[in-house]
Amino acid sequence: MGTRYWGEFVDNRGSVLWVIGGTGEAVELAAALAVEQIPCLVTVTTAIAQHAYKKSSYLRVLVGGLNVASLGEFIQAQHIGAVLDVSHPFAVEISQGAIAATRALNLPYWRYERPAIKTSSNERVYYIEDLQAVLAPEVLLKQRTLLTLGYRWLHHFAPWQTQTTLFARILPSSVALEAALLAGFTPDRLIALRPPITAELERALWQQWGITQVITKASGAPGGEDIKCAIAEQLKISLYILNRPQLNYPVVCRSQKEALAVCRGWWRSHQGSWVKN
Repeated sequence: MGTRYWGEFVDNRGSVLWVIGGTGEAVELAAALAVEQIPCLVTVTTAIAQHAYKKSSYLRVLVGGLNVASLGEFIQAQHIGAVLDVSHPFAVEISQGAIAATRALNLPYWRYERPAIKTSSNERVYYIEDLQAVLAPEVLLKQRTLLTLGYRWLHHFAPWQTQTTLFARILPSSVALEAALLAGFTPDRLIALRPPITAELERALWQQWGITQVITKASGAPGGEDIKCAIAEQLKISLYILNRPQLNYPVVCRSQKEALAVCRGWWRSHQGSWVKN
């Protein structure tokens, strides 16, 4: 894993809060924790993501994938005393691994759960539990389908590239672009944008490409789910929303205020130490 150090932890008693990044809320919470002078280790998967975090003596950012099978060793090596999981709602593997590791080590784990938006009453909005519901001729054939699922899901649509017209919006990263190209998407059917995306831009993109249906994830307002629902109704376009995976999180924080409160309480009781660079 590549690393970018903004501070140096010196306490080997488990004085570091591990913030599992991956969302805009992770950036906001990390900034707030730094103001509280709580030393945080933030993990992100791409080099681009690290630039969203402001430089602080109380933040250290590690870039790259983690071996889920050895998270216990990672936690001990990094002197982590508690975990705040602010990963994407669909990043199931890292969440499951962190839950298992903290249970084994008897450490606090808190999940910040992005608020879900109210279920749409639009008859053109369909909520699905898995992709098999849309990987079917009656859904995909004779359509111009926009996928905003993230690059990890695009390979499922590779067999359909010769049977229907597919477009994808991905994050502006080399990893996402490579995955999209491997899944058969040509450059003229790809656009790389990082959320948030305005309603005006979203609508213009759908109209520019002549989209007849959209397949997306239940990523909440920060992921533009509410905007997609509104535009689908305006343009009379079908919208398929993949529901979030249901995990049994030990503790769930429903707001950033609540997440900050539990972290603050842990830090005050723990009395870890920190030395600025």
